[in-house]
Amino acid sequence: MRHFLFFPLGLLAVGISRHAFADITLPPVIADQMVLQRDSVIPIWGKADPGEKVTVEFAGQSHDATADASGKWMVRLTPLHANSEPAQMVIRGKNRVTLSDVLVGEVWLASGQSNMAFPLGSAHNGADELPSARDPLLRFLTVKTATSPEPLAESAASWKASDPNTAKGFSAVAYFFAKELRKTLGCPVGILHASWGGTGAKSWTSIEALKKEPAFTTHIRGWEDALQAHREVLQNPQRVEDYKAALKEWQVEVEPAFKEALKAHAVAGSTGPKPVPSVPEPKNPDPTGMPSPGARPNVAAIIFNAMIHPLIPYAIRGTIWYQGEANASQALEYRTLLPRLIGDWRERWGSDFPFLIVQLANWDFEPTRPEWEHQYPLLREAQAMALSLPKTGLATAIDIGNPKDVHPRNKRDVGLRLALAARRVAYGEAIVSSGPVYKEHTIRGGEVRVRFTETGGGLVIGKAPWLAEGATPVPQDELLGFIIRGDQGKWVPAKARIDGDSVIVSSPEVPAPKAIRYAWANSPRCNLYNRGGLPALPFRTDVD
Repeated sequence: MRHFLFFPLGLLAVGISRHAFADITLPPVIADQMVLQRDSVIPIWGKADPGEKVTVEFAGQSHDATADASGKWMVRLTPLHANSEPAQMVIRGKNRVTLSDVLVGEVWLASGQSNMAFPLGSAHNGADELPSARDPLLRFLTVKTATSPEPLAESAASWKASDPNTAKGFSAVAYFFAKELRKTLGCPVGILHASWGGTGAKSWTSIEALKKEPAFTTHIRGWEDALQAHREVLQNPQRVEDYKAALKEWQVEVEPAFKEALKAHAVAGSTGPKPVPSVPEPKNPDPTGMPSPGARPNVAAIIFNAMIHPLIPYAIRGTIWYQGEANASQALEYRTLLPRLIGDWRERWGSDFPFLIVQLANWDFEPTRPEWEHQYPLLREAQAMALSLPKTGLATAIDIGNPKDVHPRNKRDVGLRLALAARRVAYGEAIVSSGPVYKEHTIRGGEVRVRFTETGGGLVIGKAPWLAEGATPVPQDELLGFIIRGDQGKWVPAKARIDGDSVIVSSPEVPAPKAIRYAWANSPRCNLYNRGGLPALPFRTDVD
């Protein structure tokens, strides 16, 4: 497969003749059924013969370009209004390319790991949604998972309009987000979807961006080591052939029994140690290439190179990002890594586009550890810290996860909350798009008064819009989720009551409080909302 093979740029140049681009060619992102970003300069690009004149005609515009010495060309359409009527784009040079069914509307990039990749057909209400999913003005381009040691010009992808057959494989979060924008904006919506389960943020960030931050020295060293291993594989391609043969044998002789053991383990309620294969799955000798099926890429930049770089500079309105589970144990690093990724993508697109983040859902994967030592609260805090960047938003999923499953099936409410953030951050609506956000606190005697913004008409004891099967409902007769600490350093559950735009927190066990925390656990039992039905963001007053 094309994206499995990587060659040094110098070797590629030797094998390319001036006739390699005799016909105009386009990247997969520029194709039939695409949606172009309204009210924005729109780059259209491709390849042709070096020096060849290329003309692009669309919506009454005609723009010329001349292919450079490497055959690359680009034109930029002037901004267009939204248009729901399918149109043709004609691109002429020595040959003619006609793109059909092109729309103009809103385009968003959806990226992250498995909870963004989670398909609509598997969502808890997917079966009910699919029969009504036919909407020719809602379209997805899903990028196939791939890796590369250096930036690629193209990725394997194709545009598809939403219907009951195609939509079942769409990202459920992105689908509900796009559907809500379709309803509120009344124009076509296109989603560029590039996500991969179990992947860390460093692999989605360019190596140039990581090199700007001294704290990422380890990631740079890992990338350099992987690149050296890649070069060694190029010198000895038999290693890859041996790996493929070993993997095929493993999939026949070991994997079936391993899968059955995993199924039995799940049926038993996931008690005891998780099964492991009798023989380890073979490992790809090239760490910059596609990992073995049971593994995930763990090298800096290699997913960015293969799945994000090929989309640049396609005009987009903004990005929705659902990722962080893979970085849960590196939360302090994530405070720097996520802003670096955001800045990297914006710089490369040449736009400070909105960047909307899903704050991780509740999942109780450390039940034997004290809540104040859990990993997710720190990661959620790092995600919230990214709000210090301009044009960012946060959709918390603290109340709609599954304590027993990292992949909660409710993706509808995540998509709706992202759409609320988009309406405020990207489209300037004066709405409350977030649950209550910690503003400040004061201590008087044994009580801590906590004030909030984004109260949305008032603070209330609320109820989650969805409860995972088998999960215990949170009581509605008292405000839960606060813990308190004094000088002795012991955290204890706190009593809390709503007082206007504040919450009063106290405990008879802590006569002289020093700090409080809210929803500070992997899967907290908490119920502070605003009247808009949005949950309060987790916080602590003892920030490091």
